[in-house]
Amino acid sequence: MTLNPQPPAGAVPECAADAALLRLGALAEELGAAEIAQSARAVAERVSEGRFFVACVGQFKRGKSSLLCALVGDALLPTGVVPVTAVPTVVRYGPTRGARVRFRHGSWAEIAPEALGQFVSEECNPENAKGVAGVEVFVPSALLSSGMCLVDTPGLGSVFAGNTAATQAFVPHIDAALVVLGADPPIAGEELALVEAVGRQVKDLLVVMNKADRVTEAERAAAQAFTRQVLEKRLGRPLAAIYETSALERLEKRGPLRDWEKLLAALEHLVAESGRTLIQAAGQRGLRRVREQVLAVIAEERDALLRPLEESERRIAALRRTLADAHQSIRELGYLLTAEQHRLSDAFLEQRKSFLAQAAPAARAELAESLRPLPRRYGPRFRRDAMRCARAVAERHVLPWLETEQARAEQEYRKVATRFVGFGNDFLKRLAASGITELARMPNALDEDSGFRVPSRFTFQDLIHVAQPASPLRHLGDAALGLARAHRMIERASEEFLLHLLEMNATRVQSDLLDRVQESRSRLEVEIRKLLQEVGHIAERALEHARSARRAGAAAVQQTLARLEAMEREVNALEPH
Repeated sequence: MTLNPQPPAGAVPECAADAALLRLGALAEELGAAEIAQSARAVAERVSEGRFFVACVGQFKRGKSSLLCALVGDALLPTGVVPVTAVPTVVRYGPTRGARVRFRHGSWAEIAPEALGQFVSEECNPENAKGVAGVEVFVPSALLSSGMCLVDTPGLGSVFAGNTAATQAFVPHIDAALVVLGADPPIAGEELALVEAVGRQVKDLLVVMNKADRVTEAERAAAQAFTRQVLEKRLGRPLAAIYETSALERLEKRGPLRDWEKLLAALEHLVAESGRTLIQAAGQRGLRRVREQVLAVIAEERDALLRPLEESERRIAALRRTLADAHQSIRELGYLLTAEQHRLSDAFLEQRKSFLAQAAPAARAELAESLRPLPRRYGPRFRRDAMRCARAVAERHVLPWLETEQARAEQEYRKVATRFVGFGNDFLKRLAASGITELARMPNALDEDSGFRVPSRFTFQDLIHVAQPASPLRHLGDAALGLARAHRMIERASEEFLLHLLEMNATRVQSDLLDRVQESRSRLEVEIRKLLQEVGHIAERALEHARSARRAGAAAVQQTLARLEAMEREVNALEPH
């Protein structure tokens, strides 16, 4: 199938912003700024087609992708995968199902919708090695037929919290937001910061409490009251509603509707009442952004022409030395961070030992209390029930400790990572103050309050198949124990199983935390190195401009300056309304 979607019904006609954006794109192309030109054309296209973006944001495992699938009535998006944070997935209207991928070099490739996971999951596309710049999914959904596009941006939380360079390019395109939270656990500190930042970016904010089927009515009411209280305090304005729903129930067409119809009505109202305004605002916002970028390129070109080549050589040589010093500092900090990792490893080990020492006696007593009312006449059934009790007791002790340990570990990791982040930001500040105009479009600062950069992969292992083997001999033996009233043997086995579950899962918690520290440390180092590399590329490009200008000769320099001056006047005239 060739993807050539028609403008949706109700699309606004081409306006002055469209023409200005297309002209800016042409000027950027003439200046050799292909990325800016592509961005200008993309904004002009979506504005002329009447499309606006509603970004679905929230932490990992809140069910964002499942919610989007339920909204459009099609389980197109991969769920339950670790996302590639730099790849936004736009779900838009199309007459038939389809998907396409845009790569960093600008080309599009049509793919089967079932192959999306190959491009948007961390497992199949680690560190976005395939160079995916964006993904579009087409679905014949009535909800999207009037121009609304739903955007699954898994890493948008980190973008708003830390303004990271990886996905910053997509942030200005957001017109409204669908914030997905949970009831169990309720809103956390990082999510609160996320919603506050989103609220500053957009006016239209819909808050959804997903997975409502996993908690009781009382727990939902308490979670919603708490969420409303903290959100309204942080945002400084009242929330229209918090929509309780279960995306999984809606996908499987079961269970109560809860607030599902109200959520759909709110989205339809957004299209009807705010869609046109959002589209026009997107055009003006895009025009303003692209205009500033083109003016920056013109300034770079002018400075390269006017500055003596020798001065450019000296400045770039000094910058190279600074970058070399920065890489050396990263290596030295790496040794210190490795030592801190060892310290954290020792601390996690001691905390595990302390947990087991405290939890084991209490868990044994709780198990004994749980076993007391169980019928013992039939041995195999008693073993099954005893082992299930042991599993439940172990879970009740391990999972709360897991949450405590994760919070403690993240706090410790933040302290360690602060030195790396502080170094990167100090370096950027020094560059910004250096007077090198080519660095005006330097990457954004790193997040000073960023914790783990990867989610927990811990799952509780119950080993119930080991505790209850499907063995005829065991079945006969348990039956004999029941007849002989030798129940104590099964009780001891369940106690041993309980202690084994505690030990094994406590070790798994420790391993999960250590893995998160190591992977987060590695990603942070990669982030800083990419940042330094981008700064170096900007500077080297400026030097090449200077060399080209000198080679052209005086007459060519004057001619180019006149052309740049004329471009600048034209760009300044394309001022947003």
